[in-house]
Amino acid sequence: MSDTRLTFKEMCARFDVTPRTLRYYEYIELLQPEREGRSRYFGPREIARMTLIMRGRRFGIKLEDIRQWLMIYENDGTSAQMQAFVEMADRQMAELEEQREQLDEAMRELKELRDETAGFLTKPPKLQPTAVSR
Repeated sequence: MSDTRLTFKEMCARFDVTPRTLRYYEYIELLQPEREGRSRYFGPREIARMTLIMRGRRFGIKLEDIRQWLMIYENDGTSAQMQAFVEMADRQMAELEEQREQLDEAMRELKELRDETAGFLTKPPKLQPTAVSR
């Protein structure tokens, strides 16, 4: 990894996150940038962590799970982190499968309702009997 350091603004741009998000990740100790006065600089370690955070978020993994997973690497090393990831991925895949089933059901119901409604539009309107005046 290179000795690249990104400023706060560069980090936001690189990962397409808001400053609020980046500050929050720092607040909950997912990231620990170097500080020089009021400026923050994100080195290779923080860039790698942010890459993993963003990947985890893309898969819908909770931030607390990501935080604990990153701590495993710090405390126990790569092998323990990989084992924890496999377990976390298995849990998340089961959750995503359940969400897919719910989404498929909602789409089926919406299509049925849409088709039923569209059917009313293609039928000729019923004529109402008119009252005959004398």
